[in-house]
Amino acid sequence: MPKMMLPGHFTSDRLNRQFEVFQRDGKLYQSEYDLTPDAAEIFRDTRQIEWLIGAGINGYGAIVRQNGYLFQAPLSYYSKLGSWAPSPGYETLDLGFSRPILPGCLFCHSGRFTPVAGTNGQYADPPFAEMSIGCESCHGPGADHVRAMSRAGAAAPRSMHIVNPARLSPYLADNICMACHQTGDARVLKPGRTWSDVVPGQPLDDTLAILMVPPTPASPPDSVHVEHYYSMILSRCYRASGGRLSCITCHDPHVQPSEEEAPAVYAKKCLTCHTSQSCKLPLRTRMQQHPANNCIGCHMPKRDIQVISHSSATNHRILATPDEPFPDVTFRQTTAALPDLIDLDPAPGKQDTPPPLLTLLQAYGELADNRPEYVAAYLRVLDQLEKAQPDNALVQGAVGRRELKNGNYGAAAEHLQRAVQLGPDRATSWADLAEALAKLGRSDEALAALDRSIALDPFNPFTQRTRVVQLIELRQYEKARTALEDYVRTFPQDGYMREMLARAPAKNAQ
Repeated sequence: MPKMMLPGHFTSDRLNRQFEVFQRDGKLYQSEYDLTPDAAEIFRDTRQIEWLIGAGINGYGAIVRQNGYLFQAPLSYYSKLGSWAPSPGYETLDLGFSRPILPGCLFCHSGRFTPVAGTNGQYADPPFAEMSIGCESCHGPGADHVRAMSRAGAAAPRSMHIVNPARLSPYLADNICMACHQTGDARVLKPGRTWSDVVPGQPLDDTLAILMVPPTPASPPDSVHVEHYYSMILSRCYRASGGRLSCITCHDPHVQPSEEEAPAVYAKKCLTCHTSQSCKLPLRTRMQQHPANNCIGCHMPKRDIQVISHSSATNHRILATPDEPFPDVTFRQTTAALPDLIDLDPAPGKQDTPPPLLTLLQAYGELADNRPEYVAAYLRVLDQLEKAQPDNALVQGAVGRRELKNGNYGAAAEHLQRAVQLGPDRATSWADLAEALAKLGRSDEALAALDRSIALDPFNPFTQRTRVVQLIELRQYEKARTALEDYVRTFPQDGYMREMLARAPAKNAQ
């Protein structure tokens, strides 16, 4: 286990919660609990930490498991602090141990994993076929290579060969890195694709679209968190190289220099293109700094990561001076075919081809949650898909949700029933169908649909709460109390539902 401060304790005044991290019998645990003014425990939820993720540069995140589902723990360990503090997203929300870990997260934080298709964070047992990021992440699937070479030898398809990124084009080499080191504003799998379809040496665009909201001079790019590729292509070094500069020009994935070694290692990389005379700072001044002659300290400084407390990342824009303006191309990266988003990983020759409509639908849907200006684009694409792909379950589910929001409950129910008939089952479609049926007064059918949603996504607090309310409205009080007891056992941090249970009459009193 990595070296970290144990036991650990954190008090969240904002959430009025206490958190602990401790060891017992050689195992690591986290607890969330609440106290009365006289220090009596109101509730305590304790879970075993089964895995830690992260390289430790900024810290470690913790994973718990329940019934085959993986969840993020409320506290993470931060190296800069040397202590435990809220995990990203937990600073203002009391999510307890119910935030699912999705395949898109594990793709970048583990070697190989075993997700159960169509679920919200469920994995096979064991969930990891390879825990640490290994050779196959960059060089391709070894077992496939052995099978192909055994049958066909050198005549095996290139896609079955072991990949050497140094022999790839800069585009394909960078694609390997971009799969994890470039976030954008929306990352959407292409239709019919899964994370296991990302194969080193093949265009990332075949599997994944990485899209970004276009910056403007008034709102220039500001994030350095997992935006390394995008920052690099805006640098003068990259533009002067004619696109030949790539991630592996400077990085050897097999070697991670220590903090002490890094300045000399990367200064040597810089001097493959520049000379000592390129720097305008006098050599005597550079040599008197600590560490001496540190190119990256001046030109690639670390900046705080806005979305993760107590963490920082290297700015890959390679600034000549701290106040270097963004190049004009920064604000001219959209195309006529995609005027409101930047496609960061189009395959060569496809720069003017927009992503598939289904991909755009999901991307606009993600963005519209926080950016209302993308609602119109989402609805426009949905209208196109409703005509072009009416037999697609995702499309029918989206149309059903649109009608539900517009108060057209009959039409919503029709589209959502079509969505679940087309399959595969999606918990969100069943939950939306339950809401539409409830609005139509078809309470028994609504409850059955909600039960199906919960069966597919059993740790969703919203659908679980909705079920309690529906059972009460149906006057099925004994079932309602049982559902409420189950809810509070699973989500004990929900104070409102705990109070509701405390006020509910006992079963033998009903």
